[in-house]
Amino acid sequence: MRRRANPSSSQQLSGGEIIMSDRSGGAKKGGRGGGSDSSPCISNGSSRSKVPLKGATGVYMSNSKKQQQQHRSSSAAGGRRPGRLGLQWWGGDSGSSYAAAKPSSSAAAAAAVHRRESAATSSSSSSSSSVWFEHWHTKLFILWVFFMALVSLSVYLKMNAETVVRRRETLANMCEGRARMLENQFVASMNHVRALTALFTTLHISKQIAMFNQETFSQYAESTAFERPLMSGVAYADRVLHKDRASFEISHGWTIKEMFSKERQQDGDEYAPTTMSQDTVSYLTSLDMMSGQEDRENILRARASGKGALTNPFRLLESKHLGVVFTFAVYSIHLPAEATPEERIEATAGYIGGAFDVETLVENLLREFPGSEIIAVNVYDITNELCPLVMYGHTNVSKSENTYVSPLDFGDPLRKHEMRCRYNEDALPPWTAISTAVGIFVIGFLVGHMLHASRNRIDKVEENCRMFEKLKDLADEASVAKSQFLATVSHEIRTPMNGVLGMLQMLMDTRLDATQQDYARTAQASGKVLITLINEVLDQAKIESGRLELEAVPFDLRAILDDVLSLFSGKSRDEGIELAVYVSEKVPNILIGDPGRFRQIIINLVGNSIKFTAHGHIFVCVHITEDMDMAMEGDYSVDDYNDGEVDGPDPPSDMRHNQFNTLSGYETADDRNSWETFQLLLAQERSYSVAGLDSDGNDVVNLVVSVEDTGVGIPLQVQERVFTPFMQADSSTSRTYGGTGIGLSISKCLVELMSGEMAFVSRPEIGSTFTFTAEFHRVHDRVLESVLRNTNSVLQTPPLPTCFRGMQALVVDGRPVRSEVTRHHLRRLDVGVFSLSLSLSLISSTVGGGIDIILVDKDAWGQGTGINFPRRLCQSASDYLNSRQRYKYLPSSGLSLGFMAARFPKMMLVATSMTANEHNLARENGFTDTAVIKPLRASMLAACLQQALGVENRREQGWELREGSRSLHKLLSGKRVLVVDDNLVNRRVAEGALLKYGAQVECVNSGRDAILKLKPHHNFDACFMDVQMPEMDGFEATRFIRQAEKEASEWMSVGIPKCRPGRIPILAMTADVIQATQARCLQCGMDGYVAKPFDEQQLYNAVAPFFEAGYA
Repeated sequence: MRRRANPSSSQQLSGGEIIMSDRSGGAKKGGRGGGSDSSPCISNGSSRSKVPLKGATGVYMSNSKKQQQQHRSSSAAGGRRPGRLGLQWWGGDSGSSYAAAKPSSSAAAAAAVHRRESAATSSSSSSSSSVWFEHWHTKLFILWVFFMALVSLSVYLKMNAETVVRRRETLANMCEGRARMLENQFVASMNHVRALTALFTTLHISKQIAMFNQETFSQYAESTAFERPLMSGVAYADRVLHKDRASFEISHGWTIKEMFSKERQQDGDEYAPTTMSQDTVSYLTSLDMMSGQEDRENILRARASGKGALTNPFRLLESKHLGVVFTFAVYSIHLPAEATPEERIEATAGYIGGAFDVETLVENLLREFPGSEIIAVNVYDITNELCPLVMYGHTNVSKSENTYVSPLDFGDPLRKHEMRCRYNEDALPPWTAISTAVGIFVIGFLVGHMLHASRNRIDKVEENCRMFEKLKDLADEASVAKSQFLATVSHEIRTPMNGVLGMLQMLMDTRLDATQQDYARTAQASGKVLITLINEVLDQAKIESGRLELEAVPFDLRAILDDVLSLFSGKSRDEGIELAVYVSEKVPNILIGDPGRFRQIIINLVGNSIKFTAHGHIFVCVHITEDMDMAMEGDYSVDDYNDGEVDGPDPPSDMRHNQFNTLSGYETADDRNSWETFQLLLAQERSYSVAGLDSDGNDVVNLVVSVEDTGVGIPLQVQERVFTPFMQADSSTSRTYGGTGIGLSISKCLVELMSGEMAFVSRPEIGSTFTFTAEFHRVHDRVLESVLRNTNSVLQTPPLPTCFRGMQALVVDGRPVRSEVTRHHLRRLDVGVFSLSLSLSLISSTVGGGIDIILVDKDAWGQGTGINFPRRLCQSASDYLNSRQRYKYLPSSGLSLGFMAARFPKMMLVATSMTANEHNLARENGFTDTAVIKPLRASMLAACLQQALGVENRREQGWELREGSRSLHKLLSGKRVLVVDDNLVNRRVAEGALLKYGAQVECVNSGRDAILKLKPHHNFDACFMDVQMPEMDGFEATRFIRQAEKEASEWMSVGIPKCRPGRIPILAMTADVIQATQARCLQCGMDGYVAKPFDEQQLYNAVAPFFEAGYA
């Protein structure tokens, strides 16, 4: 315990004083082993290793040498001797001063000595009283700990005693139940044998014993065996005197045999040969029961007493199992109850015995009881208490305090039996008692410790403040080191990955067979997954360090969502999952924000939904936040929604899909995304479209994006930590779905950087809905969208075709949500859309002039019901013509609703997936050869419509040259490019990629060589410069090159043409993706940045600004 100096003392501790504390403690747990000492075959034990609790020793060093010197001087002046290393020991004895002034005289010397002695005496007394005063709370704390230990011990002993009592009561109940069941069934079997004995006695008295023979007895015994559940079999033995032996053997045709040797029985006074037996003991026939010692004694006792007699346990014939035999005597005359033993012996005509295979029968009986594996059960014959005989039991159970004994009455008053029970395993430690006692002790200890620690807390505050300042400086240094570490690790990992992916791409460009191409694609996909994982880890690190920055560039939100759907379309089709996206018409076509991070969020959410969804749908919705708030408050009416949709009666019962009114019919977790809310949002869009409003004057666009799925959901107990990095719902090593667990964490942080928030609603086995808000900005009204698409690399995607303007389409789908999704993508193509989801009679009346194409969902009213739509439509149309004599008109459009039998519009099937048989059936029913396969995207839908309708696309000029490799080849063809990289593999990858597009490539391996190659007289058109290289990195080399260009431009300004004019584009080519590195590239004079490994689109975006419009 640290000791503090007397506060009243004149010597005060300096701010730089060294404090030394030494605390150590240990605790040991004694090992304990246990097991059964009653049997060598069954044992159970446990041992606990001793785990010492290690203490800790801490030393706080002084801040500076100056403070140490001040401390030494103050200690010396105060009369306290410093210890080794200049440590001040608190509470130590004071000694002579090292800096005492020399007295000028003997009187002064005597006075000084007297003052020092007085000061030492007063200091000693005050110090001792101060020490006692300062440590009273420590002593009280120790007494409190001892008191709580006694309380905890008493609680433990009491609870442990109650546990032992309950354990013994449980053992007693289990043993008594088994004992009574065994006793009752034994007595029931014995009573049936007694009844059989009475039957034979009656037959002997009436001289009708001849009615029974072996066959009759066997059948009777077998049919009544259910009344003897514990008996192996019964047999009847005649009493044969020696004088009657010969005639008996002649009448039965066999000789009387000895029981064990099965040889002819030697002559004796009388015999008891078995004449009738149950089939289970048929081996006893002709055996003399009196030849066995146990059976003989049993027979003699039974006929003399007139009661049943039970043998000692012995090994039965044939089975060799432990068993007993119960014997009754059969008399030939009626005997009174007070008949003498001699009279009973004289009247004995035979014996009936029943064999009990105790081992087998008791084992079967105990198996019917639950918990038989918990306790060991033994049955003993204790007629001789000094030497009890085992009737049943695998181990010997001796009488002890852990054994319960239950007496058994088997009907023989001369024999005593009992059942002994004990647990197979020793009692487990009383964890409840231990935890309760420990909990009480810990609570009491903590209460005392808090009171005691509060006494020491004040002294540590100032010291901690100083330590915190030091730690802050260390944290700043660690943050810088972390950033450097991330940059290095990123570069060192991505550099070889660039070589791997680049070489794989070059390999795929060669002539490979299908198998080799598949292997190469698989390896490339795995490499890209690894790159994605590295990027996620780096993103998480950048988020934690607060260095993640967002871009603010124009981007097409709908195109990004289409790309994401295209990315997951294959897996969704394979799984049969509906994957759809809907963007409100009020969302501007072009927004200003960070498209890469928005795409990353959507990919994470949709990827999780794909991973955890086996059936149903995944639905991505984007709305304006204000519209969603107003819809939830109910400020709009649903009456405004029905624009272009015809109401009517319900669909026929055979086509009704009676499920939830969602995209796929499956229940969803969030009721806020219900069809009712969706209708309100659509009503707002209709009013927005009719009013012709382009913006509300606000530059900020707040979006709410929801990703809804019908997957497995998130368990309730883990929903609180869903956004925790590296945490998953299933954290076992054999996770079913895989993943790193940081996708949601990164997405949430990115949403917060976009001034939004993320939340979710999840119900196990129902699904999950993740919703987030984000803030973007509008493009200025004076900036044309076409200009942005031509100049901005992010927006350089082909525009949607314009050849469908003026066309009308009819969407037939029984699900309103799914119908609206199809309608949304058609309206993006400027196609007028009508949607019908009702009865066939109404649909047939609607189809007529002005409709160019009909899109029918394959599952319009149920699984596969849309395929038969044309056939049902024709049948319904015929009924309609017979019942209607006039036409109806749609007021809003003026289109004829009468059915025109002469002309049907073309019909296209919209399906999540289709088999070959379904495709053939669709063509037979009248659908076009082209089917629209979900997920729906505007570009894919346009291509399908062009193929079905035979419409030619009128594309804007210039887009043909921007597509794919042709555009990149046009830019780089004939251009001389210098590649600078110290890594041979990376040079080969970059050279191969550039040569592929027609560039003339030259490579060097250092920054110095690059400077020599790019002297002012060079003829290169561009340079790809690696950033991290030995001797001279790319930053330094770029500065030298720019300086040389600057000097060359000065020479040209004075009319001396020494060099090629212009500034060469230098693009950084590195695996480091840290934001600070990108900024440093621009600061040193580089013109762009290409992260390794780079793909075709990335390379195009990097070189397009320099080679499309020229570079000077």
